Amino acid sequence: MAKIPALFPILESDSPRMGPLAKAADRAPLDSTGCLTEYRPIETRSILGKTVSRRGLPFTHTINPYRGCEFACRYCYARYAHEFLERTPEEFEHKIYFKPNAAWLLKQELAQLKPGTEIALGTATDPYQPLERRQRITRSILEVFARTQGFSLGIVTKSALITRDVELLQEVSRRHKLTIHHTVTTMNTDLARILEPRAPRPDLRISTVARLRAAGLRSGVLCSPLMPGITDSRSSIAAVAKAAAEAGASFMASNALFLKPCSLPTFFQFVKENFPAQLAAYERRYKESAFVSPEYRKRVAELVDSVCREYKLGRRYEEMPPAREMPAPELDLQASLPFAS
Repeated sequence: MAKIPALFPILESDSPRMGPLAKAADRAPLDSTGCLTEYRPIETRSILGKTVSRRGLPFTHTINPYRGCEFACRYCYARYAHEFLERTPEEFEHKIYFKPNAAWLLKQELAQLKPGTEIALGTATDPYQPLERRQRITRSILEVFARTQGFSLGIVTKSALITRDVELLQEVSRRHKLTIHHTVTTMNTDLARILEPRAPRPDLRISTVARLRAAGLRSGVLCSPLMPGITDSRSSIAAVAKAAAEAGASFMASNALFLKPCSLPTFFQFVKENFPAQLAAYERRYKESAFVSPEYRKRVAELVDSVCREYKLGRRYEEMPPAREMPAPELDLQASLPFAS
């Protein structure tokens, strides 16, 4: 047959306008399905990402075994990651991509890093979301770390599945500086159910921290994000701190809500449905900047520090990194909004 040009070339999936990640996503075959969720393998040329952030993060490299996250947290800033696949932010929790060659890539890339490099596992997706039970990609990554040494590794999760890997984590901890962070936004189960609809209950996360501590691992709680007028009251923070202390947590830390534009519609809809009186304040607060103001950060930092002292909880970093200045938003609307007492 003669080779006839397409009548509508802009609609072709391999259009020159499409980026390489989006092409890889389009080529990814359907592996399986879950509850309103599709799982697909995706080609990737690197598993170690270099951090580029205005938030002064305490690590230089990241590892994300998956793209997308099934937990569907309403505030999740990582929805932007699906933009690189030319998928919508709403698809972040419905189209999950996994990286089957992650361990092989990591082995090659770690050889290029200096000892002491700070690496975070799970910055844009939970490394222990439900798909990990079957794919075991996070476990394969930990197996690579168990055969190397000298790095500083942090893991962030909401899942109890991490206890499956306790013995492996113990070996990693012997070879590296390992810190495990469990995010517990609130101890209010009803609030957690609508805020983080498919994540484990808060009490299960606290129980997981206790199990990790009993295994001799450095594990603490991230009471994050603190959402103005929703979870930033002293009573809410203290409830998390009390549970963390009873679990023997190594530390507790908190950060204010960081809301990228791609997350605004999802989070604002959550606020509209559940906290309608707060919606106008949130629109003023976050429409111009993803960051809260320096004044608000200072207030919540002092509050969290006070609560941590009350419950005798340690610091997130054994050796605190030098403070880095956060850029102030161009329009500082935060100071005019109420701060929950």
